[in-house]
Amino acid sequence: QVQLVESGGGLVQAGGSLRLSCAASRSPLSTYYMGWFRQAPGKEREFVAAIRWSASNTHYSDSVKGRFTISRNNAMKTGYLQMSSLKPEDTAVYYCGVSSKGLSNVATEYDYWGQGTQVTVSS
Repeated sequence: QVQLVESGGGLVQAGGSLRLSCAASRSPLSTYYMGWFRQAPGKEREFVAAIRWSASNTHYSDSVKGRFTISRNNAMKTGYLQMSSLKPEDTAVYYCGVSSKGLSNVATEYDYWGQGTQVTVSS
């Protein structure tokens, strides 16, 4: 069992930056992936980015590539999502998840989820 707690959300103007954190209760196994998803009102949960816990393999959705950076600190058992050049369409609740099933951009493939953190980008 892994508990996840996100933090770092807030209100920011378009073009601004935020860094989200995802603290894990224990280190995921080396083969696990940590992913970030987001969900806007009335929409499905959407893949944003993922990283393998023990390596630097990173993957991004086309909508955030070049603007967002996913990383993790193994010693701190924490993952991060650095978001830059934010746009109003980035407004959503952001969730971190951990998958034991390998790299996936499908929310149902993730075993554990945090409670989410709200990101609001004003125009």
